[in-house]
Amino acid sequence: MTRKVVDCRKFPSEMNCSLSIAGEEEEVVRAAAEHAVSVHSHTDSPELRTEIRAGLEDEKVSA
Repeated sequence: MTRKVVDCRKFPSEMNCSLSIAGEEEEVVRAAAEHAVSVHSHTDSPELRTEIRAGLEDEKVSA
């Protein structure tokens, strides 16, 4: 299974957050939503999780 990555630097932020989260898709969406709520003061909602999911990328693995 390909791991997914979400990178805070790709989302607009007043604090220039540099966090990157990698793992299985549901783990990343859950962790990113928790981070968005606790650090960026977003409200956890289906819309937030949809936006996070749309920003997921496959993890680039170096050989």
